Amino acid sequence: MTLQPKPMFRKIIYPFYDSETACIVIIILMLLILMFSIAGISVAREVPQYNGYVWVPVVLAIMSAIILLPAAIRLIKHYLARFSHNSNP
Repeated sequence: MTLQPKPMFRKIIYPFYDSETACIVIIILMLLILMFSIAGISVAREVPQYNGYVWVPVVLAIMSAIILLPAAIRLIKHYLARFSHNSNP
């Protein structure tokens, strides 16, 4: 019995968190959290007794941006890979 080589035409299987749907959901949620934190920053800056707590929405904005950017980059890479494979005859 000879060993058959693995076929080269298999599709790449992405993990669930790397799917386009998951990336879109993550991007939408992180944009909502980013808008919420921006509103929190503006409220904390306007009310003098909350000036000491500006760091909370700032940290929230930074954390949501840290999650948002890789998800957006991942989604762009998926779209570029899909369109580059479809353009080849």
